Amino acid sequence: MKEYSPVKEGKVRELYDIGDRMILVVTDRISAFDHILKNKVKDKGIILTQISKFWFDFTKDIVKNHMLSTDTKDMPEFFQNGDFEGRSMMAKKLNMLPVECIVRGYITGSGWASYKKNGTVCGITLPEGLKESDKLPEPIYTPSTKAELGDHDENISFEQSIEVLEKLYPGRGEEYATKIKDYTIAIYKKCAEYALSKGIIIADTKLEFGLDEKGEVVLGDEILTPDSSRFWPLEGYEAGHGQPSFDKQFLRDWLTANPESNFEAPMDIIEKTRAKYLQAYELLTGKPLF
Repeated sequence: MKEYSPVKEGKVRELYDIGDRMILVVTDRISAFDHILKNKVKDKGIILTQISKFWFDFTKDIVKNHMLSTDTKDMPEFFQNGDFEGRSMMAKKLNMLPVECIVRGYITGSGWASYKKNGTVCGITLPEGLKESDKLPEPIYTPSTKAELGDHDENISFEQSIEVLEKLYPGRGEEYATKIKDYTIAIYKKCAEYALSKGIIIADTKLEFGLDEKGEVVLGDEILTPDSSRFWPLEGYEAGHGQPSFDKQFLRDWLTANPESNFEAPMDIIEKTRAKYLQAYELLTGKPLF
């Protein structure tokens, strides 16, 4: 049996090259504030992979995506065991574009902090009188550059995203920047509307795109997981303050309140985080995962 080693390891995921395809494996590691926690969250990788699978299927009418299979039987023998089951996705190889595509439908987090200062989010002027967690009149697109592990992503304007892509793909920067912006907003609108019908508000999310061998834009990475999005329960939603969440905001809040923790959380916080992720999957799909 041929053995494989990851060609790239991120904070949470591992990437394996199997020739003409890739295998993305989502571990149970969890990161917050650009640090990997000392704890792992049991089954988190499975939950995130299965949420991505659900959304990739749901949005394939908007844009092609890189998912080929989440069944390890379709993968090399090395991956056909319990360590990889449920948490692995075989995907097309893409040349990933160096722009994180962020869309915000509600004002929260760093966006709220910026708005309070000067009425803008990432240079976009918003209406006066918004409260924390308010729904925006229209979703806004606020791209950023992708940072190396341990560095912070940097917010850029749409015009700057054209410049970034134009340097790499002369003559096509504006085309690619416009496509990824339009796809991001279309995906967010469709998925946010669906999620709302299931009792979940998707406040914001980030997507990543790449180019296939023909130079066509393809959705890659993960999609609308609690790691890349803010999920809030619709029940009890009320603008004017922060919201409870189905994502790792719960964990972030605990870390903020316990700065001496050295990125190690107590077991009850980890178990509650797992329960939040699982609840999000079950609400969205309408079926149990385990």
